[in-house]
Amino acid sequence: MDVTVWFIIIGVLLISMALAGSVVRRLPLSTAMLYLVVGFALGPTGARLIDVDLVDDAVVLERVSEVVVIVSLFSAGLKLRSPLTHARWQRPVRLAVGSMTLTVALIAVTGVVGMGLSLGAAILLGAILAPTDPVLASDVQVADPSDRDRVRFSLTGEAGLNDGTAFPFMLLGLGLLELHALGTFGWQWLVMDVLWAGAGGLAIGGSLGVLVGRLVLYLRREHKEAVGLDDFLALGLIALAYGLALLVHAYGFLAVFAAGVALRVIERRASGEEPVADVLTRAGAGEVEEVATDPERAPAYMAQAVLGFTEQLERIGELGVVVLLGAMLSRHDLPGDAVWFVPLLLLAIRPVSVLLGLAGTGVTGVQQALIGWFGIRGIGSVYYLMYAIGHGVAEDVAQRLASLTLITVVVSIVLHGISVTPLMTRYRTRTARNSP
Repeated sequence: MDVTVWFIIIGVLLISMALAGSVVRRLPLSTAMLYLVVGFALGPTGARLIDVDLVDDAVVLERVSEVVVIVSLFSAGLKLRSPLTHARWQRPVRLAVGSMTLTVALIAVTGVVGMGLSLGAAILLGAILAPTDPVLASDVQVADPSDRDRVRFSLTGEAGLNDGTAFPFMLLGLGLLELHALGTFGWQWLVMDVLWAGAGGLAIGGSLGVLVGRLVLYLRREHKEAVGLDDFLALGLIALAYGLALLVHAYGFLAVFAAGVALRVIERRASGEEPVADVLTRAGAGEVEEVATDPERAPAYMAQAVLGFTEQLERIGELGVVVLLGAMLSRHDLPGDAVWFVPLLLLAIRPVSVLLGLAGTGVTGVQQALIGWFGIRGIGSVYYLMYAIGHGVAEDVAQRLASLTLITVVVSIVLHGISVTPLMTRYRTRTARNSP
């Protein structure tokens, strides 16, 4: 297709979303649902302008989804403005470790018993579909850094952490398929893929976030230097944390999330419990250098400028990947297993895993139900699928995993997109009514 047509399509789509964005937020649907429709219309069944396949184009799709996920993870970390020692972190950690491990196990058992998959393939399916998505879940994440609501904070933290904690199970599944070294009795997997990769990713990302954040603030406060180009700062920190983590065989997803959290920790320690409110307003009025170098406002300005830029990148990435997913709908047949597996995953496996994972954490029944329901599957699952295919999974297994993943993600986008506005509106109303 002529590249000129692509420019026109992209331009029309972006402008349309900009004009209709406020209307969409009031309706029982999400922007991702609209992107799916657009992708389907442009795909083989419609205008035939996009022709991609989850298996045949795995290399390209892996790179695209990887970039979108790491930007989203960094953004999620920046949104969580809470001391690391605070008890509210207990809930996302338990969701990302305990609930996700249980989800992988239940999916794996279902895959072996109900679908006839091998143990390795069933664990791969669990690792692909267990993590909640940091990109498509933006409607149920914290609204701003001062938002400490239990539901939104838990879902944001879980989405940031479990894209890294799913990786050991991905590698375990590949190992059982003889596509990854596990070591005798699994010692290499336990030491390197579970212990080192997770701890190393968090340490590298956290250290870089603190180092870069302090360096930028020092230069701005003391020397009036390093002002501007906060978009370069964001991209540089994301790329550096991700690259260094991969270099030492640690989890890059955890590293970029930790870098975002660390940058926010630096801001919070400097600004105090409540963020400085007028930094972006004053910067928008032309006082960028004054705000960026002000000893009190510089930390808040840095964090908010970086967050604003990454959120814009996240939206653009969501549009691109979900349009591609919509175009692929007609390329994959609906597997018979999906008729009962997808409802089982969304209505039973996820809620039960959340129920057990959050036991004793003080969440109310309504909050627990919302957290259990909004376990959105999306672009993270696409990346994990592409990663598995790229590591040599047999074609028949790859096709089956691809079909199950695609239909699960699409159903999740539609069901959660329809329900997010009315459910979260009722929740906010109920919370406001019960507040003292």
